[in-house]
Amino acid sequence: MKVVILAGGFGTRLSDYSERVPKPMVTIGNRPILWHIMKLYENYEYNNFYLALGYKSEKIKEYFRNYRELNSDFTVDLKTGSINSDNIEGVNWKVTLINTGLDTMTGGRVKRMQNYIGNEPFLLTYGDGVSNINIKELVEFHRSHGKLVTVSAVHPAARFGELDINSSSQVTSFKEKPQTTQGWINGGFFVIEPGFFDYIDNDNISLEREPLEKVAKMGQLMAYHHDGFWQCMDTRRDREVLEELWLAGNAPWKI
Repeated sequence: MKVVILAGGFGTRLSDYSERVPKPMVTIGNRPILWHIMKLYENYEYNNFYLALGYKSEKIKEYFRNYRELNSDFTVDLKTGSINSDNIEGVNWKVTLINTGLDTMTGGRVKRMQNYIGNEPFLLTYGDGVSNINIKELVEFHRSHGKLVTVSAVHPAARFGELDINSSSQVTSFKEKPQTTQGWINGGFFVIEPGFFDYIDNDNISLEREPLEKVAKMGQLMAYHHDGFWQCMDTRRDREVLEELWLAGNAPWKI
């Protein structure tokens, strides 16, 4: 099953970083968040990636073009020009990079992947969020119900400390910015049947609006509930939280 990653947005709320590099290339522990996402899929033996590029696409292309050199030791013979690599990081990835347009919306980017995906189900996610979601169970759940789309449902991270208060106004629990226990949001890890392409008309369609709203009304959208860790990287503070977890050796998404 192929993995499509949406990696073309502007990342305006992370402008401190995204003015220099596209959002998926903003680092956590000296690795792009895109790398962290791909390692999650690799853990479940999904290694065939299709990246839908847009803003600063050349930065992502350059990273993968030079991946071996960036992630290995090597010796350069300046007389002959030969390069011998050593301690090469072992990844078994096939990465296809497709420019899907600078201003194309998320749905349009998915539609532009149709010729690459073909007539088969595929995995889809955004290039700015990490999780310890079980991809194997997600796919099994999708196959069990036979609908067009499965979306992961997650609890969002609280922006402020969460208080549990009893009827006497006594605080019984204080949690500093935990995952909230109420409500579900789109966690961005999808499994999609190829028939879904028919519900995206053009580049100006947002994935989260017309197509998903339409299949939901048709009863063709199912939710896989993930109670574990999930965190997007929308702001500088989000990035700092993820960086702190990684450097402390306490990154829940590192499976």
